[in-house]
Amino acid sequence: MSELYAARRMRLRDRCAATGSTAALISRPANVRYLTGCAPADGALLLGPADDILLCGGALSGDPSEGRPGEDVRVSVLPNRGGDPVVAAADLAAKAGADILAVEEHHLTVTRHRALGQVAPQVRLTDLACAVEAQRLVKDDDEIACLRIAAEITDQALGELLESILVGRTERHLALELERRLVDHGADGPAFPTSVAAGPNSGRPGHLPTDRRVEEGDFLTVGLGASYRGYRCEIGRTFVIGTTPADWQIELYDLVFAAQRAGREALAPGVECREVDRATRHVLDAAGHGERLGPWTGHGVGLEIDEDPQLSPAAMGKLDACVPVTVEPGVHLPGRGGVRIDDTLVVRPEADGGPELLTITTKELLAL
Repeated sequence: MSELYAARRMRLRDRCAATGSTAALISRPANVRYLTGCAPADGALLLGPADDILLCGGALSGDPSEGRPGEDVRVSVLPNRGGDPVVAAADLAAKAGADILAVEEHHLTVTRHRALGQVAPQVRLTDLACAVEAQRLVKDDDEIACLRIAAEITDQALGELLESILVGRTERHLALELERRLVDHGADGPAFPTSVAAGPNSGRPGHLPTDRRVEEGDFLTVGLGASYRGYRCEIGRTFVIGTTPADWQIELYDLVFAAQRAGREALAPGVECREVDRATRHVLDAAGHGERLGPWTGHGVGLEIDEDPQLSPAAMGKLDACVPVTVEPGVHLPGRGGVRIDDTLVVRPEADGGPELLTITTKELLAL
């Protein structure tokens, strides 16, 4: 893996050289991990004129969620506890002779940016902008393999929950059990806070679990995802508890399922991101529920659970092959509940079979 991370850093170094920067300072944790294989909570990466240094405020923990740096990256632990690795990196760059240092201004606070100017006044700071995020957009084979494993773990955890008794248990209890099952199956941890929503809470995006107990006849919406070697996926499913679904539940479920299928089928290299949203939204609009979809249909995933591209009405740009995204429409009816269906897929050309579905738990309306 060291060669992979070195190749990524070389691409970034070439970009910096083309814009006149002799060094780059990476502070956003997901970007540090992408370039080194490791993201300590307080770490910063210096791509210096001489070598690449990962600066940390304390010793690496060895925790899987933190990752492990490539062998060709020098790790430097600050001698003083409480020191700022970002400021220390700028000081090192100045001492190494860098005259222009590219920094991630979108991640730095004003205070930190000011401190960089004070510790290295002779170095001119330029904006690296979102160069690393742009590099991260299209995933390589190793990244997609990690996403596949994350999806397998997520499917396993959800599948086991569906085989257990759900009536009478609280949303909070079910969410904790799902997160435990993710870890049991090899996840670093949950990719995001697990959402379990029952009855009138179902279908609400990002619902935080409560002590509301699952009852017969409820819609139950579950949203979860595993993080594996830093890569995150997500899945969302809706079920009916303990009885034959009511007519309104079947009608609403079929509508959201049709909208989600339209979004999935729209995924292809070269398609505008907004067209995926439009395909999904059109189905809900025709049934009078378009305004309940929310601001987007889906988003990219990877080292963060919410990455570019955004699949929204105002999104710019087109999809590329090997870009993983979610398609996650939902409708919530206040006081009654609702439906959300969410999958993680990888954009593929038609010649390769079209979009690759990573999360494969059934989308049938099951009565549990």
